[in-house]
Amino acid sequence: MEIKKSGMISVVGRPNVGKSTLTNALVGEKIAIVTNKPQTTRNRICAILDRGECQFVFMDTPGLHRSRTRLGDYMVGVVRQSVADVDAVLLLVEPVAKVGGPEAELIGRIQELGVPAVLVVNKIDTVKKDELLAVMQAYGQAHDFAAIVPISAKAGEGVEELLDVVEHFLPEGPRLFPEDMVTDQPERQVCAEIVREKLLLCLDKEIPHGTAVEITKFSQRDDDVIELDAAIYCEKSSHKGIIIGKGGGMLKKIGALAREDIEAFMGAKVYLQTWVKVKENWRDNVNLIKNFGYRDD
Repeated sequence: MEIKKSGMISVVGRPNVGKSTLTNALVGEKIAIVTNKPQTTRNRICAILDRGECQFVFMDTPGLHRSRTRLGDYMVGVVRQSVADVDAVLLLVEPVAKVGGPEAELIGRIQELGVPAVLVVNKIDTVKKDELLAVMQAYGQAHDFAAIVPISAKAGEGVEELLDVVEHFLPEGPRLFPEDMVTDQPERQVCAEIVREKLLLCLDKEIPHGTAVEITKFSQRDDDVIELDAAIYCEKSSHKGIIIGKGGGMLKKIGALAREDIEAFMGAKVYLQTWVKVKENWRDNVNLIKNFGYRDD
């Protein structure tokens, strides 16, 4: 079908509010990794949806948080920049009847740029209706939102209604990305992110936040099996031992979970090998941050 309207929409909010879950629900595919840990998303990720005569380009962003490292500075910069040069912003919040610091900062940025904004109240299945009304009232006093849409991203509730609302902000124009393209992320980057998701899911405390993943080999054999080598970087030798686990058990578990999701994403059999390497304090090393794919461009 010919595309007659297309536009860029940023999904912003504090860490762990459900931005990646919502992005995946909007496009109907797993594009962004999802965990119950804050600051899972580090880069801006485009998720693309063709719906009728419209092409939506959703930008999933890191959560706005107080930075403690150079990597954190980069992530906060991505969030602030993502509100500029877009057709609309979705401010995703939890059902709490108080405008928090990160939300107030994002509202200020929205007002400064004059960009249309939709308040999306997530996790509505966790509160009663009267509590939800109080949330809407609190945010309605803070900013004149173009619309307020209550949803449950995890359950998919309200997602179609949200798409109907967002469609009104799309300007007339041709498609921005080719047909059948679901993300602007290179396949290598998506595969690296899937491995990192499993690190976040399987490991406790600070260790997974100090990890980065680089795909060092990506090739397809004659039998169509994709061969991947993934280097997992951590900040301390003691962390390396924990990631590998007793008898290599933890690393095998992480690899098996990652391979399953990578096969689903690639639509092919995958042979995945993983290695763990130590790069001390890489989150404060600008060159290493760029090498691991966290670039301003």
